[in-house]
Amino acid sequence: MAPVRLPVGTQVVARVGVADDGGHTREAGSVGVVITVDGDRAPTYRVRFPDGGEAGYRRDGLIVRAEAQWMPPQADERLWDRVILSSVIGSRAYGLATDASDVDRRGAYVAPPELDWSLGGALEQLQDEERQACYWEIKKLLTLALKANPNALECLYSPLVETITPDGEVLLAIRAAVLSKVIYATYNGYALSQFKKMSADRRVRGEVNWKHAMHLIRALMAGITALREGHLPLDVGEHRDALLAIRRGEVPWGEVEAWRLSLHREFDRAVAETSLPDRPDYEIVEQYLIAVRRRAAAGAEQRAYDGR
Repeated sequence: MAPVRLPVGTQVVARVGVADDGGHTREAGSVGVVITVDGDRAPTYRVRFPDGGEAGYRRDGLIVRAEAQWMPPQADERLWDRVILSSVIGSRAYGLATDASDVDRRGAYVAPPELDWSLGGALEQLQDEERQACYWEIKKLLTLALKANPNALECLYSPLVETITPDGEVLLAIRAAVLSKVIYATYNGYALSQFKKMSADRRVRGEVNWKHAMHLIRALMAGITALREGHLPLDVGEHRDALLAIRRGEVPWGEVEAWRLSLHREFDRAVAETSLPDRPDYEIVEQYLIAVRRRAAAGAEQRAYDGR
């Protein structure tokens, strides 16, 4: 989940202290307005303060003022030492990576009790734009996974785990508890919305986003397997060549559409026959979360985050 790009004119609050153009320190909690945005993948934001001073920030150094409430946002380097799981998701986990593919990392961290219990609460996610990493606070990750959010599920089922602690190992051990028939609605809905967009692009501009077409087919296949086998496969295995051919635009649109329709029918059969429950096992997930909170309150240490 990439951070929302802030438009010019957005009022923001600084998460971190920086030196402005005049060499003066702008402390965390300083309020200003975005006046320029430079760059696409990892944009930098120039912020002007009420006294006319200006300073540059990365996206993770800012929070929208309307979301900051009355308190300065928490900016604590200790949070990076509390990452319990860091997984590679996306094309590299699917086995569909090319030389140009990014390395997208997702995972979870456990907020320290004093932050979790505070009025401001814990940050829902940590962002590291340079490493293309997003780490949800553990409660947020579990909430997303229970709703069958694809990114959250992929984080839990990725074959490429880079960092893990004992709490992370337990999380992966109970990951099947978040799987349910809800995955049918989530993945089917994603596929239908993407296909609608691609059909509109083809009708209006005569173009197809073949990368999106590839991932639409991939998502349907993953959802079908999850319903039939009770786990979420990420690596596409024997389908790799066919999917990459779609991405290169080598498969006629009619064939892609026929494959998509066939997979939807197969998806319908899979949800009718699945042994997955109607809803996730909230009890197991909540027991895990409470246990993690108790260990954090008792001062259990987490392994340091490798990226900082």
